[in-house]
Amino acid sequence: MPEKKIMIVEDDHLQLSLIARRLKTAGFDVTGARDGMSAISTARKEQPDLILLDLGLPAGDGFIVLKRLQMMINTAGIPVIVVSSRTPVGNRDAAIKAGAIAYFQKPVDFDALLPAINGALGIAPPTNSSPPPGV
Repeated sequence: MPEKKIMIVEDDHLQLSLIARRLKTAGFDVTGARDGMSAISTARKEQPDLILLDLGLPAGDGFIVLKRLQMMINTAGIPVIVVSSRTPVGNRDAAIKAGAIAYFQKPVDFDALLPAINGALGIAPPTNSSPPPGV
């Protein structure tokens, strides 16, 4: 199976680097965008399999980015997971209503995020290949 491409939209360089490193280690191809305008153009050009989207962005906040991605035919089907430092109260429901499939609070728990990514991409978790006891 070819590598799945994940686009990270994050204006904080350290956060972008940390998440990108973890995703690459997990076997994903990673691309990034640092603001709302480049997020939309990069998504159109790169056609990622999934987008991790921060809400607090320069040049168009995450809600605007999410709305625009949902409106464009070639990006509307890309699953979006919001990863934000904004309080989840109100923002989680608003993000889901706007089209996100999940909402994670920063600092993100990668052990919880990775199964959500895999589920959205239809990637089954690894199975235990050892034989059952007594065999």
